[in-house]
Amino acid sequence: MKKEKLECGKSAEKIKAPTHKRKKEGKKKQMTKSKVREKLAKLQEEAMQGLEETKKAKKEKSKETKKKETVVAKDNKPSKKAKNNARRDQNSKVAPRIERDINAKVRVISLGGLNEIGKNITVLECGEDIIVIDCGFAFPDEEMLGVDLVLPDFTYLRDNADKVRAIVLTHGHEDHIGGIPYLLREINAPIYGTLLTLGIIKNKLLEHKLPFDAQLKVVEAGETVKFGKSFAVEFIHVNHSIADACALCVDTPVGKIFHTGDFKLDLTPIDGEVMDITRLGELGKEGIELLLCESTNAERPGYTPSERKVGKSLEYIFSTQSDKRIVIATFSSNVHRVQQIIDTSARHGRKVAITGRSMLNIVGAATELGYMNFPEGVLIDISEIKRYKPEQITIITTGSQGEPMSALYRMAFSDHRDVTLGRNDVVILSSSPIPGNEKLVGRIINELSKNGVTVLHDALVSVHVSGHACQEELKLVQALLKPRYFMPVHGEYRHLNANRQLALEMGMEERDIFISDIGKILELSASGARFVGTVPSGKVLVNGNSVGEVGNIVLRERRHLSQDGLVVVVASIDMQAKLLISGPDIVSRGFVYVREAEGLMDEIKGMAQNSIEDYLDRTRVIDRVALKTKVKEDLSKYLYSKTKRRPMVLPIIMNV
Repeated sequence: MKKEKLECGKSAEKIKAPTHKRKKEGKKKQMTKSKVREKLAKLQEEAMQGLEETKKAKKEKSKETKKKETVVAKDNKPSKKAKNNARRDQNSKVAPRIERDINAKVRVISLGGLNEIGKNITVLECGEDIIVIDCGFAFPDEEMLGVDLVLPDFTYLRDNADKVRAIVLTHGHEDHIGGIPYLLREINAPIYGTLLTLGIIKNKLLEHKLPFDAQLKVVEAGETVKFGKSFAVEFIHVNHSIADACALCVDTPVGKIFHTGDFKLDLTPIDGEVMDITRLGELGKEGIELLLCESTNAERPGYTPSERKVGKSLEYIFSTQSDKRIVIATFSSNVHRVQQIIDTSARHGRKVAITGRSMLNIVGAATELGYMNFPEGVLIDISEIKRYKPEQITIITTGSQGEPMSALYRMAFSDHRDVTLGRNDVVILSSSPIPGNEKLVGRIINELSKNGVTVLHDALVSVHVSGHACQEELKLVQALLKPRYFMPVHGEYRHLNANRQLALEMGMEERDIFISDIGKILELSASGARFVGTVPSGKVLVNGNSVGEVGNIVLRERRHLSQDGLVVVVASIDMQAKLLISGPDIVSRGFVYVREAEGLMDEIKGMAQNSIEDYLDRTRVIDRVALKTKVKEDLSKYLYSKTKRRPMVLPIIMNV
């Protein structure tokens, strides 16, 4: 076609054709142009068609790539990691934001978890909005006689119940969720947490039988939820010794507050989901106003080992102890460890029996929610273990902290209904003692050893790794987030101070680091951060069904009774006639053995009688309270002079 056009052009330049020829050639030229246009249109159509095919091919390729990137689970659903990544991408486009307000003030209040181990609870308040982060309990120390649990003081939350928008949870350990049933009796706020965390809480609430249904709201890592006008909370996946743990990034009118929860950096986690440090880096670039960072392992250098290290140790133990029954005590909430124990048992041809109420509850919840799975036929009931040889059995139990009446405790003291331990047994304590539980754990080890049981614990073989970050991991989080202010949480003062030292090493100014205390208010505003006062706080003791009724006076009396015993004086008097009618009779408990101290008991009786008669003779108007006080003081002085002990003296004076 080009050739024709070119020739046509040459002939037109060389010779002027006659008019009729020029008309004919012009018509021919117009026909040629129309053909060119048709050809161009055809080419354009083909090009557009090719472009559409290319786009389609790219789209198909993209789908294939996504399929490869998405790890498909056994039930043909995308893995949690893939879902979380997709959710985070979508969330970044639509995540609720909190507008900055130069007049706003955010108050950070810890009602527990500072200068102590356990009962972690943090309150964030801004204007008319409050959110509560975690609500755990602590175990009583050795001086809290008869106490079952220690709770935070909920007075401030009860007084501001109308402001509480939500309870937001980082994970499902008791020191972070154990106080929830008690808090719900005060305020019925919605509870937000991941699937496993809420699954554990659901079982706990069934045991407490609250008169209403709790509002349990499931969220997943990558989601952001707005509460009131002042807070938007983003859940960020972290590794810990329980599945489904999250850190929290709270957007507020004065900036972002990051709460780490409990975490560690495990590069080879059992579930394959590494802590989302990419998101931490992104948030660091956006700007973090305040970092609340856990401090449990702040004194330990280096990194916390991976949970897979325990799996290797278990494989070694199962291989070397193949002729014995294996009993493993661990934290019931560590579903990844329990999964490893069951998998190792299955590989070695063993049946697995689970005992202990909390272990059964959590394993049941984790299995139901898809966090655990077992080879068919591996699990058996604890009552069926006698049908198998000892070397064919693994028992997973509670009691790794030496708790009295736990399953392992009852086994050690031959009080368990189904299990009796002896020389053909190996007991593995797959945990480290919580501070304060060392004596309880030592007692169980001693008792097991007396019975000829082989006991393996972390000091002998690596059967436990911590779920908390060590120094290098804590520094990494600080480096990624680059906070303006820093407040260490979760631990005794020495732990908080060690975390403070790490922040100083990372280049933070001392004036920007705040070591707080229970009830103390840290206020954030456009002008900076400072302590501005306190709120009601402390410890509430749980004794059976009694919550808060046991206080310092009761504990002091219990300590007194436990140390020196009790002497009861019972007498009957005629107040009008001023006569001692009967008694006094003396009852002793925990002071002396009456049969071996009859002489002393007679002396006490005589002293009590003299004290009563002396009061009756000297007083015109008898005051029974004054009479009791005199008997108590006289007897206490006498008993101390005789025994150098001060038993509690309890006079009972009856009027007849």
